[in-house]
Amino acid sequence: MITILSGGTGTPKLIQGITKTADPADINIIVNTVENTYISGNYIAPDIDTVMYTLAGIINENTWYGVDKDTFITHETLKEIGYNEILRIGDKDRAIKIQKTILMEKYPLSKVVDIQRKKLGVKSKIIPMSDEQSNIRIITDEGELSFHEFLVGKKAQPEVEDIVYVDVKPSDDVISTIEDSDMVIIGPSNPITSIGPIISMNGVKEALKNSYVVAVSPIIGGNPVSGPAAKFMNAMGHEVSCEGVATIYKEFMDKFIIDVEDTESEKKIEKLISKVVITNTNMKTINDKVRLARIILGEIL
Repeated sequence: MITILSGGTGTPKLIQGITKTADPADINIIVNTVENTYISGNYIAPDIDTVMYTLAGIINENTWYGVDKDTFITHETLKEIGYNEILRIGDKDRAIKIQKTILMEKYPLSKVVDIQRKKLGVKSKIIPMSDEQSNIRIITDEGELSFHEFLVGKKAQPEVEDIVYVDVKPSDDVISTIEDSDMVIIGPSNPITSIGPIISMNGVKEALKNSYVVAVSPIIGGNPVSGPAAKFMNAMGHEVSCEGVATIYKEFMDKFIIDVEDTESEKKIEKLISKVVITNTNMKTINDKVRLARIILGEIL
């Protein structure tokens, strides 16, 4: 069994490769929830939905958010009558969010996600990191902002001074899923706001220490593959490099995969991590994704 820790952009690309390399039914994905919120009265779980849509084969690969070829009639109509949504939500995507909101009146988030992924024909298990309402606040030079206010409303422009997220309990299956896995993969998602909240929960690091953990660096040549990871890492006192990521995961990581652009960092990282693999980690095509997945999974397949 394979377990993947995921945010919402870099790791779903890797998931595409892994599901073509291993049996999707043997894959579990534990997904960040700190960006979850309510918008226009509907519950928004952006990273969960991106992972779910990726596994269902309906993800919009231009944005890595929302449903491919979706329409935006509701969003545009809201704008016409004077209501500006902070997120541009498509109509099919909104329908899934509406169902999620209704189901959450009766069930915890983990049960709701399980219902939805089965309806979409997804064989892999998707596990929200927590059923409790998570939250993340970005402290900036323009004041305290929600994640979506910072990323979408402010286009990630303010300088970041600190990042705060509330401690939450892991959902029921998180610890046991990690412990029962042949391999845990930390995907190339933001180590501060996507992976950090998962590994900070009570019991997760201990479970990871007793598991075989492989991570893929989300930093290539000193630059994040996507998103404002550099601002977040700087704010938390970490060097923006694959070496900086290694220091975050060093307590429990067994193998670290870095890009060919970072070959000069190999010796320094080997002082922290027992095994370093150098390869192309920039996933531009499905062949890139499958090749990287095969490198990661080679030891257990």
